[in-house]
Amino acid sequence: MLSKKYPKEVKQILSKYPPEGRRSALMPLLFLAQREEGYINKAAMQDIAEMLDITETEVAGVVGFYTLYHEQKEGKHRIQVCTDLPCALRGADKFMDDLCGNLGIKVGETTPDGAVTIEAVTCLAACDKAPMFQTQGPEGIKYHENMTVEKTLELVEGLRKNTA
Repeated sequence: MLSKKYPKEVKQILSKYPPEGRRSALMPLLFLAQREEGYINKAAMQDIAEMLDITETEVAGVVGFYTLYHEQKEGKHRIQVCTDLPCALRGADKFMDDLCGNLGIKVGETTPDGAVTIEAVTCLAACDKAPMFQTQGPEGIKYHENMTVEKTLELVEGLRKNTA
């Protein structure tokens, strides 16, 4: 139960919203639930639904819609490459193919060491700086713009060191 595991954090999050607007705490509570394991399990979704007096389907709908939330445990770090049309026009597709080829995985897969999962996402709001991606991991979310495969592979090596 999220409220038992993080009582202070849950109380602090809920205190920011009036009782009639409590459902607005959904996204911060999801981030809290995902913080430790890198994904949101069914029990956490049930707990959040109960706390906010909404359905599990509503919680799952938000988790499924946003690329910042994950329902499955995958790599400790996620590299989410923007592949929207403007980024594709600046080489995002080739970047993604070359990156995955160098890592020996396909889009959506995790490296054998469990360090990195590569995902395609739509629009990270930096079209003029593609190829670009965001990393998600224990240290939070970071944006990387005007990237090359070589610079990204160096970044992956740094992430692997943090995973060990």
